[in-house]
Amino acid sequence: MAQKTITRADLAEAVYGSVGLSRTESAELVERVLELITDALVTGSNVKLSSFGSFQVRSKNERIGRNPKTGEEVPILPRQVLVFKPSNVLKSKINKSMVGSGK
Repeated sequence: MAQKTITRADLAEAVYGSVGLSRTESAELVERVLELITDALVTGSNVKLSSFGSFQVRSKNERIGRNPKTGEEVPILPRQVLVFKPSNVLKSKINKSMVGSGK
């Protein structure tokens, strides 16, 4: 069973259908929200969306990794990673949908 990926266009269409803005305004609204989230994360702020979850940028230190094919050790440079932690409300909804579908 293939899962559908939700795109920006899908989000804009959902806004258009439920809010009543024009399609162009709906697309601009979605873009603006995503832009605000991105800008906050780039500046190091956490983004918390009530009943959905939170996004946070974390720093990872340099470490030694291993090439699985050759076994050669290689340094993995320090970097920043984006972490998403779902809210308990979202986790609950996902788990209820799994139980209801028999998975």
